[in-house]
Amino acid sequence: MSGKHYKGPEVSCCIKYFIFGFNVIFWFLGIAFLGIGLWAWNEKGVLSNISSITDLGGFDPVWLFLVVGGVMFILGFAGCIGALRENTFLLKFFSVFLGIIFFLELTAGVLAFVFKDWIKDQLYFFINNNIRAYRDDIDLQNLIDFTQEYWQCCGAFGADDWNLNIYFNCTDSNASRERCGVPFSCCTKDPAEDVINTQCGYDARQKPEVDQQAVIYTKGCVPQFEKWLQDNLTIVAGIFIGIALLQIFGICLAQNLVSDIEAVRASW
Repeated sequence: MSGKHYKGPEVSCCIKYFIFGFNVIFWFLGIAFLGIGLWAWNEKGVLSNISSITDLGGFDPVWLFLVVGGVMFILGFAGCIGALRENTFLLKFFSVFLGIIFFLELTAGVLAFVFKDWIKDQLYFFINNNIRAYRDDIDLQNLIDFTQEYWQCCGAFGADDWNLNIYFNCTDSNASRERCGVPFSCCTKDPAEDVINTQCGYDARQKPEVDQQAVIYTKGCVPQFEKWLQDNLTIVAGIFIGIALLQIFGICLAQNLVSDIEAVRASW
């Protein structure tokens, strides 16, 4: 015998441990997001009264943490354990799940471009629903305040959208001190002020429109969001392309690892 040994197909250690290491991060991030979401629900008493999930008329931001955390946890678990244990079922599940997410993102992007007016109407409807529920949930309130401060806007298409809220509407039957006002996040900011004046929006909409512009933002959040997208189109497109390439890269690596594992097992 020549002493030479036949060297069959091998599983690439680089691909295996790269997928493992990358998905360990995803797995722990998913656990962290789920933990934050469950903690927030526990603080609001939702976990002790599950039926209260449907009580909020607007959007509960905690759902974002739970959905994103759940997806990251499932992907991270499948990719991590699949790579470490060379489990082709979990690796194929990882690839298919990542492919479905990529397809849904691509479909959503195409539909958003084709049905721009419909998307705008739905966004207007979504924001107004959340304006109605502004005082019902502290997380939703903080999200709306952040949005209005960041984009320097007020309401969906203008400050008068706050008439939809029972505390801010201008009807004679409204006995609230916030009547005909807006939340403090609608107020124009004075750089000299270090402390936020939470009462700056009181009676703001009782003033003529010209005078309102000196006190509050009069542009709606929908047109301001559109303007922000146009101004940052390159950055937004770059982020989405980067995410898409990472997803395609992950699918290709997982499929490559599956092929290596199956080739090794076939040679036994």
